[in-house]
Amino acid sequence: MSARGGAGAGLGFWGPAFLLPWLVSFGLFGAYPLLFSLRLSFMSYNPLNAAAQKFVGLQNYVTAFHDPVFATALRNTALFALGTLPVTTTLALGLALLLERKFPMRDALRAGFFFPSVVSAVVISILFKQIYSPYGLLNSTLRGAGFSPPHWLEDPRLALPCIMVMDVWSSVGYYAVLFLAALQAVPAEIRESAVLEGASALRVFRSVLLPQLQPMLLFVLVINTIRSLQIFTEVFVMTSGGPMHSTTTAVYHLYDQAFFRFEHGYASALAYILTGIILVVSLLQARFLQFGEGTGT
Repeated sequence: MSARGGAGAGLGFWGPAFLLPWLVSFGLFGAYPLLFSLRLSFMSYNPLNAAAQKFVGLQNYVTAFHDPVFATALRNTALFALGTLPVTTTLALGLALLLERKFPMRDALRAGFFFPSVVSAVVISILFKQIYSPYGLLNSTLRGAGFSPPHWLEDPRLALPCIMVMDVWSSVGYYAVLFLAALQAVPAEIRESAVLEGASALRVFRSVLLPQLQPMLLFVLVINTIRSLQIFTEVFVMTSGGPMHSTTTAVYHLYDQAFFRFEHGYASALAYILTGIILVVSLLQARFLQFGEGTGT
């Protein structure tokens, strides 16, 4: 009994001790910045003149809702999410259904479609910026075909759609792999039973596969939505929010306020507003898809 008691006492000591490095790192790099930024959101704070900081209450939040650039940024962010989310999800699901079939070079194609998701977003953005440039590959091809190409990233009507196309291309393979993993987890007996009952391929997909894919579909939609609402790197590299704020997104506007105008209090308020929007959208997605119903979970 004493030996077991001593072992239990030792475990009771070493358990928290092993957790201590993680707790310290989380406190320093997670909890503290989060709480500090929350405090900043109620203050007027410029790091270049920290002595002049003062408490302003909800003024930063009120300013955000009267800021025309922030309204434009939210609109652009919503357009980006609404324009890419259904296209990326549909293409990824279709690609997963295709890559599930057996055919030559299937594994190579799987790796090829997944490859863009492991490449740095900065690298992909620079590549597409070159493709979209006035004398890049796209315009050279159009000129060779006898067309008069536009200035893709300099036209306010085309700049955001160009970034959206790049985003779909770079991310569809990642979500296709996720759908493929979910498809392979569906028992083959269920599909075979449906086929033996005379169900068509479309009926098998709608009545058998889609309910089984519901948890993964929710995961993909939520993760892709959060990623879309936080779009920044592509905008920063390709257009810097221009032309005429046509590609300014919520996170880019936040970055501009924090690191160009040094309005850290206002930028913190923008960050918490965006966090609230993402939370509400994610909860609505989960409610709409009725996660867990009809999936046996």
